[in-house]
Amino acid sequence: MSRRSGILEFAVLGLLRESPMHGYELRKRLNTSLGVFRAFSYGTLYPCLKTLVANGWLIEEPGNDTEAAPLTGRRAKIVYRLTAEGKEHFEQLLSQTGPDAYEDETFAARFAFFGQTSRDVRMRVLEGRRSRLEERLEKMRLSLARTRERLDDYTLELQRHGMESVEREVRWLNELIESERAGRDLKDPASGEPGSRDTTSGASGGLPRPGDDPRPDTPDDTAT
Repeated sequence: MSRRSGILEFAVLGLLRESPMHGYELRKRLNTSLGVFRAFSYGTLYPCLKTLVANGWLIEEPGNDTEAAPLTGRRAKIVYRLTAEGKEHFEQLLSQTGPDAYEDETFAARFAFFGQTSRDVRMRVLEGRRSRLEERLEKMRLSLARTRERLDDYTLELQRHGMESVEREVRWLNELIESERAGRDLKDPASGEPGSRDTTSGASGGLPRPGDDPRPDTPDDTAT
């Protein structure tokens, strides 16, 4: 399995842990959840769903429009529901803190589900991500020091922009780690009061709230 396929399976299991969904709804949630999935197609999602069903982690159920389907001539939408085995598998994935969790795409997916992740695991992932970025930043600085005399102004500015982006994320991670160590949850933006951790929006591809209006798309999630 490729890393991207593994991230997609992780995200699908995480979203279906919240509630059952049909394929079109699931795709919309993925499109507005994680930047790495904004260009993926049904040709990617449905093989993933079939694999998860075959593994016993999901089950397929007829949607609520089964009575209306004969009138429209369309087949009923399939709803995907997480099984007990699927929930257990997702929790195992949530507990993993190996090097893959620190990579760009994987970290975005992991952070999107921090609300379902234990504090100690969050800490290990955040600290691992920070270490990875600090290593990257040091390499970028060394590379820039060696090559800056040979770079034109625009290439040099692009290099600086990349370094500044990494530096900003390191500062952001420092703030998150400090909050975790202090035992503080992220504050509710509306009330300003601490509450349950809200990972429905914000940096690194937070999940959208259920009422969000994603960009237009064309449904195609009937049984095949």
